[in-house]
Amino acid sequence: MKAELLMREVWRLDEHAAVEIVIWRLPKPLAGSRHGFKYRLAYIERNRCVLRYDNEAGKGDHRHAGRREQAYDFSDPDTLLADFWRDVDEWRRR
Repeated sequence: MKAELLMREVWRLDEHAAVEIVIWRLPKPLAGSRHGFKYRLAYIERNRCVLRYDNEAGKGDHRHAGRREQAYDFSDPDTLLADFWRDVDEWRRR
């Protein structure tokens, strides 16, 4: 089985903000992850990524909020999307 692109979308939220979401299903987990997905979800304000969820090889599942990085407990793509959009909403209310 080859990697399968599940989602690649970009949304312009307003004149200063956008969201990019990319999710792949992989034939086997990346190093550092226990699941078969590769993902990158980013919220960008004024051309700067201020919120990102990703799981780069060897680093595992994590999220960046501003300058903070912390582990993320991935369960499935639907929960990932819900968690990300909740964080985007919270960030935009600041």
